[in-house]
Amino acid sequence: MGVVVTRVYDLLGEHKLIAVTVDGQRMLPAVFFDESGRVNRFVPGVIALLSDGGYDDREILDWLFTPDDSLPGRPVDGLHGHLAREVMRRAQAAGL
Repeated sequence: MGVVVTRVYDLLGEHKLIAVTVDGQRMLPAVFFDESGRVNRFVPGVIALLSDGGYDDREILDWLFTPDDSLPGRPVDGLHGHLAREVMRRAQAAGL
């Protein structure tokens, strides 16, 4: 990512990123980042929308990574293209 590890912990603490625990190790999904290694600008927003709507971290990850035929694809993939605003709209509606 090209950032100090303490900054990553700050992003996790601020709930702008969500880590996945695999075999006891916290990992960040690569799809949360753009091709230059920066956090995709929509990821913190969609996390906040779903969290404010009552979703816990596991439910947020499930929502982001579950394929949706009407998008098409996974919402997390839509955050990298022209579907980003639609994904944000759906996240907001899901939290209501």
